[in-house]
Amino acid sequence: MERFRPEILKRGSKESSNSMTLHTYRFVPVVVAVFSIATFAQTGSAPSASPTPSAATAPAAINPATPTRIGIVNIQAAIISTNEGQRDFETLRKKFDPKRNELESLNHEVENLKKQLSTTGDKLNEPARDNLLKQIDSKQKTLQRSYEDANNDLQAQQNEIASRIGQKMMEVLDKYAKEHGYSIILDYSNQASPVLWAANTVDVSPILVEAYNSVSGVPPQPKAPGAGPAGTTAPKTTPKPAGGAATAPK
Repeated sequence: MERFRPEILKRGSKESSNSMTLHTYRFVPVVVAVFSIATFAQTGSAPSASPTPSAATAPAAINPATPTRIGIVNIQAAIISTNEGQRDFETLRKKFDPKRNELESLNHEVENLKKQLSTTGDKLNEPARDNLLKQIDSKQKTLQRSYEDANNDLQAQQNEIASRIGQKMMEVLDKYAKEHGYSIILDYSNQASPVLWAANTVDVSPILVEAYNSVSGVPPQPKAPGAGPAGTTAPKTTPKPAGGAATAPK
């Protein structure tokens, strides 16, 4: 999620009884596909040969397995792209506007004092210069503390929103996956994702957002004048190799 900056404030489990297991990772739910791999126990002596089954007891031919249907989803972007996500993250952004303005003002004070020291420092007597340095140091410490407090508060509230929407989104995803015969749906919203490449046709993110909006009943949010907030549409691109992966906002 985005971090609070003094200069700008950006906008922002339940277990299933079938083969799909749902988990919550940090504040963003993710789908984890669990594979069961059969292994043979290794013993000190060679295994004895198994008797050859007779024709009467030979097992019947096994039909080819049903093809596994696999999907991918960018769960973090999907959460932000829902109508509910857009509404709640925009409300949170507006809530922090006064704090952003306060930090910007304090940051300008620090910068102005630094400029004053740079332009007139050699002309000031020692007491005046020391006083100016103390002012800069004091305001910088205040700015740093205020920034850290605001950033922690912002992230905590962002996480609460994402967790609340994410839990409900997992129910929508679980229902959709069962109804459409998916065996696995992988989350590629973080750099640790095992997905290196996938076709656009297997990305269920836009479908998931539409399904969630239908269930939530939250209407589309009006766009602000000019450019709309980031993350207003569901992701339509497939994940790229690690070398080209996008980095989280700083």
